[in-house]
Amino acid sequence: MARKGLSEVWVGDTSVRASDAVGGASRAVTEMAEAFQGGARALLTLADAIGDAQKQDADGRGRLNHARGQLGGRDGFMDKLIETDEEKQELAAARLVAADGVDLMHKAAVAAHDAGGAAAQDLNKWAAEARAGKLNTDELTAVDRLMLADTSNAGGDPELNEILTANELERSGRALEDLPPAERARMEKLLADAKSPQEKAYLMKGLAAGHGVDEVETFAGKIHGKDPDWLREHLAPITTAADSMDDQGTQYNGANVNTDDQSFYSQGWSQGGDGSEGTCVASSTVAARALVDPLYALDLTGGPSGQEDDPDAFRQRLVEEQHRVHLEGDGGANWNSMDLTGKTEVLNKEVSPDTGSSYELQRVPTAEARRDALPEIEKAVAEGKPVPIGVEGFDENDKRSGHAMMIVAQEGDMLQIYNPWGTTTWVSEDDFVNGGMAKASDNDLPNAYAVHLPRD
Repeated sequence: MARKGLSEVWVGDTSVRASDAVGGASRAVTEMAEAFQGGARALLTLADAIGDAQKQDADGRGRLNHARGQLGGRDGFMDKLIETDEEKQELAAARLVAADGVDLMHKAAVAAHDAGGAAAQDLNKWAAEARAGKLNTDELTAVDRLMLADTSNAGGDPELNEILTANELERSGRALEDLPPAERARMEKLLADAKSPQEKAYLMKGLAAGHGVDEVETFAGKIHGKDPDWLREHLAPITTAADSMDDQGTQYNGANVNTDDQSFYSQGWSQGGDGSEGTCVASSTVAARALVDPLYALDLTGGPSGQEDDPDAFRQRLVEEQHRVHLEGDGGANWNSMDLTGKTEVLNKEVSPDTGSSYELQRVPTAEARRDALPEIEKAVAEGKPVPIGVEGFDENDKRSGHAMMIVAQEGDMLQIYNPWGTTTWVSEDDFVNGGMAKASDNDLPNAYAVHLPRD
């Protein structure tokens, strides 16, 4: 190493540069420390909140006991058929004390419930940060596992553009372990021959999506030696810019000013190719599948050869695929709308095989229902499983507008939303809960009313 220089030394079964391994290890240690610290803070906050709730509950119970004392024993004045004015006053006073006690106990229960939900959200987030351990296989060295977990697409914030999600790391490791020895050896050679960490990560992502070694080998031939920018353009429907979370306010129509256009060269990943058709469910589903299956993404962007760079040809393939999925879900005439039953069907046909989780509809018509759904939503997207959402709004004549979008990432208390108009943007948990979804669309669509949650 001293003679050749650190950057030229190769380690691991799949030929990882030592300098990259050291950098990846450094980032992994930092992430691990942040995860432990964040988890500790979440548990301490929960302990404090539970302690406060217990005190409040005890105060409430004390007031109930006091009220019972005011009423006397079983043979007290409550047994009399006729009550004096003084007894009525004592009864009213006891009722007020009891009501106050019940109110305190209710507030304590709500506080404990909310604290538990908040802790679950935080712990789910921090658990997803422990990425390297998700690739649990003895078929790769620790260095190989570390680098695969650390590799990101070019052109964005590395932490927001990691190629392999937590779920994909786990699935790819399990798939590699389950391969027959000869197939495993072929897969390991494909990884060793890859020309960049990104190329290697996409091969594992294909394995995670359920493809066999024959399919991954064909895919490897199409992407072999391509530079990281080409790989990102052809295989990543969504790239998150480094400044994407900056709050730049809203436009006149309620939408965020700060949005990222998601495109293949000049052609957006948008419904109908230009946002004009009503295939929002099908288009979100197509984008979600492309997000988790790079072989599918390359079929759309690069065509049969995988080598095309033609945005017009991509648009034609994209719209044809959106139409196919729309018909699969019994979508409406003139490429307009799809009901929730059809949405559940296409998600489970198109996306579930790639993630290993089936989708179930959960209606969230109220702020309370949306708040209760948040921990499960954030756990799913932190693992790398897109969560479809339905949003709606009503005009002054009570005419409804509806739209389908997708939660594709989570960071802190923010959710990244893919809108099949061809954009992504970030909204807060509070926006999701309390009718602020116009920031991801417009003022006609403020409220989330349904989500499809991935269930193992």
